[in-house]
Amino acid sequence: MKTVLNFIDGKFSEPISGEYLESFDPSTDQVHLKLADSNAKDVDAAVAAASRAYGLWSSLAATERSRYLCKVADLIEQELDAFALAESQDQGKPVHLAKSLDIPRAIQNFRFFAGALLHAEDEAIRTDSSTLNVISRKPVGVAGLISPWNLPLYLLTWKIAPALAFGNTVVCKPSEFTSLTAHLLCEVFVKAGLPKGVVNMVFGSGLGAGDPLVRHPNVPLISFTGGTMTGAAIATAAAPLFKKVSLELGGKNASIIFDDADLESAVEQTVRSSFLNQGEICLCAPRIYVHKQIYSEFMEKFLTQVKALKVGDPRLAVDMGPLVSRAHLEKVESYLALAREEKAQFLCGGARAKVTGRCEKGYFLEPTILTGVKAESRLQHEEIFGPIVTITLFTNENEVVTLANSTKYGLAATLWTQSLGRAHRLAERLEAGTVWINCWMVRDLRAPFGGIKGSGLGREGQKSSREFFTEAKTICIRHG
Repeated sequence: MKTVLNFIDGKFSEPISGEYLESFDPSTDQVHLKLADSNAKDVDAAVAAASRAYGLWSSLAATERSRYLCKVADLIEQELDAFALAESQDQGKPVHLAKSLDIPRAIQNFRFFAGALLHAEDEAIRTDSSTLNVISRKPVGVAGLISPWNLPLYLLTWKIAPALAFGNTVVCKPSEFTSLTAHLLCEVFVKAGLPKGVVNMVFGSGLGAGDPLVRHPNVPLISFTGGTMTGAAIATAAAPLFKKVSLELGGKNASIIFDDADLESAVEQTVRSSFLNQGEICLCAPRIYVHKQIYSEFMEKFLTQVKALKVGDPRLAVDMGPLVSRAHLEKVESYLALAREEKAQFLCGGARAKVTGRCEKGYFLEPTILTGVKAESRLQHEEIFGPIVTITLFTNENEVVTLANSTKYGLAATLWTQSLGRAHRLAERLEAGTVWINCWMVRDLRAPFGGIKGSGLGREGQKSSREFFTEAKTICIRHG
């Protein structure tokens, strides 16, 4: 069994309390590692190390910081297989998915921001012939970065890379469910020769390590990705200290398919957006709205493809692995019970998937399609975060926009239509931070990303990240 230690001031160290948590492999229901159960004292040590390193790191030339980030990307790429296997053990995703999506995107995060920082420019505003306002930017300081369990390396590096690029040092708190890839990343930082204290990692629970990090007086910036309730608690704790806060929270995204859609592409990508990573992606679309003219044809094709999905050992060629934990499996199953109570129609799924061999005790659930779910049902409004989708028929634009906008969330939406006019109209009317048209989860790090309403505040992306991880100062110069 592997032991995950804290990474503070460039070296691995035991938690001050001497206490450890157990982490389970979701595919086997077996403990596969123990990790440091950190507390406020560990956070204090990590923040102190980051504070000491800040002066050196923030004063490095952009070319030097870029070189370090490129080196980290190269080393992750060299260890791609090890990272993919670790992510599968941690979170349950199929190894092939981690190798083709999560790890390459983590590599891209470092390479992109290694280049972006070399092209960052300050602004100057000429007020009149004798007055010039120069807007300069400097890093904020020690950044507290709290990442989720569903895309553990990808989303952690999406925070670390821009924070380091723009001159901050960091203290990270990965999810206690998925700490192995974060541990491997720390080993990469050592191999890359990153100056000690620039990146620090404290492992453990949200209450033990996350809360002290959020409340720490020497951490002026918090970036959090996770659940909406936790995000609200972080915002409440950070507000009296006037911290900069970015919150990328939950989603209950809608996928809308019109009668003029390219049906083959719409079906294929809707299966993907419903069940990729077992539906454990905040950008998944668990609410599907299909125009009445193509409802029967869509349902036939969609159901056929969903029934063909393979659920099983994530080390094999499967489409879906287990859910992340027993507790999460039971939470998702509670929504299946609700669907039965409300007399929803199960077109497929609705039970635990039977897997034999080494994974017979894993947390596997069948992909499930529900119809006949009322608009006011909790199934249409609460984030389930699992392989359950509802399908609803609609007749016109106004009706479907009202249905799509009816939740407290506003992270993303997907629209399938060949009408350019409709695409523009509905993209403006849909209450979502990102609207994909005839595609899903296409990513460009130059573009702002983030949600509205209960899906959070703040944006990631090239310009947005620079604005978040730096502070602007205006220097007004008058001459003559």
